[in-house]
Amino acid sequence: IGLVYSNMGDYPKALEFYAKSLNIYEKDLGKDHPATATIYGNIGYAYKNIGNYPKALEFCSKALDIQERALGKNHPDTAVSYNNIGLVYSDMGDYPKALEFLTKALDIDEKVLGKDHPATANSYNNIGLVYSDMGDYSKALEFFTKALNIAEKVFGKDHPDTAISYNNIGL
Repeated sequence: IGLVYSNMGDYPKALEFYAKSLNIYEKDLGKDHPATATIYGNIGYAYKNIGNYPKALEFCSKALDIQERALGKNHPDTAVSYNNIGLVYSDMGDYPKALEFLTKALDIDEKVLGKDHPATANSYNNIGLVYSDMGDYSKALEFFTKALNIAEKVFGKDHPDTAISYNNIGL
């Protein structure tokens, strides 16, 4: 239910349900369980979306810490947390820090999932967005093009995920 409210943009309601879920997960699975980390990440991303960046970093960092210990530094779920933290820093305008975390996510995605995986394309897109925000359009175009190549190969030219890459290149 928290994810649905989050997808609808009702982040306070999402946080209410995430808190209920977190209480149960911490009690039944423990504070160091990967599923608990996922809830921390969801809470952090909701705080990101409402602009509470200190809270977003707090919860996303908790998720990352658990995932690194429980799953390892090269797990796709760990990459998601690196990605989320990078996006928080990007929203804060701290582009070097954003690129640091987003590049870690990309490295994991390429190594573990492969160079033609949708998650890898997403990482390329996120890095491209940061370069675009920095005004480094040639670097942004390089990353958006990599994402587009993956999307066309995996999804085809008429898929909504491919359209995201077309849109980003248009920007």
